[in-house]
Amino acid sequence: MEPGHPPSPHTPVNPPELGPASGFSHAVLPAPGRTVHLAGQIASGPDSALAARTLPEQFGVALGNVVTALRACGGAPEHLVSLTIYTTDVPGYRAAARDIGRAYRSHLGRHYPAMALLGVVELFEPGALVELVGLAVIPGPAH
Repeated sequence: MEPGHPPSPHTPVNPPELGPASGFSHAVLPAPGRTVHLAGQIASGPDSALAARTLPEQFGVALGNVVTALRACGGAPEHLVSLTIYTTDVPGYRAAARDIGRAYRSHLGRHYPAMALLGVVELFEPGALVELVGLAVIPGPAH
């Protein structure tokens, strides 16, 4: 784990029958706790306007927004158990994977929840290239 990013209390499960999981986990067995459903986040600032233009920049801002929403619930990045990425530009996402990876690690370190990337025709906000939807489990007694 990178400095500043504590280990996750959740257990990644990567069966060898599914092949290597690079940058994600095939499944995550969550620790007991409170479930947090995180709404889709785009690269919007406090004024709701897009705060970034390129796909990697938008990814970084959107992931920061996911973490902000999670922290507001008393959680932390390592509590994410799944993350769904919607993008209007799958080829651009692949081409920018290195820069997106840097943005990812700046928020989540080497914590890899179960993830999916889906290409979509468009997102609700014009100009948005990526939207992230998360699910987290904050360890502790369930409510």
